[in-house]
Amino acid sequence: MRHGMDHRKLGRKPAHRKALLRNLMNALVHAERIETTVAKAKELRPLADRLITLGKAATLHSRRRVFSLLTDKEATDKLFATLAGRFVGRQGGYTRILRTGFRVGDGAEMAIIEYLPAHEKKAGGKGKEKTAAKKAPAKDAGKKKEAKKPPRPAARKVKQASPKETKPRASRAQTQKTPEGGQG
Repeated sequence: MRHGMDHRKLGRKPAHRKALLRNLMNALVHAERIETTVAKAKELRPLADRLITLGKAATLHSRRRVFSLLTDKEATDKLFATLAGRFVGRQGGYTRILRTGFRVGDGAEMAIIEYLPAHEKKAGGKGKEKTAAKKAPAKDAGKKKEAKKPPRPAARKVKQASPKETKPRASRAQTQKTPEGGQG
């Protein structure tokens, strides 16, 4: 069991692990979507979410903290200019991990980690406006679909013979009449 374990070690010494996660954070901020192993993606997710939280604060102190994590001015500027503004109304859950299968070389489980798009809302949101808007079009859409569909003809039922009732068919040569006048 993993009681009291703070993080995954990823098979690396602390300095190498820190450099790896820093490079993954920079790549994620630049590309907004990267493919890596599931373990690395799970380890990266809280750090990537923390970057967005700091970016939403938009203070000099938060900018310096982000730069200390990324050590890349372009990535820091992009985070504060575009990514943080995308999640202003959201309280967390800025990333998603999608499993993609297994790597050919060593069979490691791979995943895509990405920042959510701007237009996507968190599922299960509260509010009467959202639920009312969802229900009203569904009723209209159902009526339109019913009116457009032509009636389907009834399918003919075919009686299937059981294996005991079937007899082996005689070949064509056996069924033809013989010259003597009888059947073969």
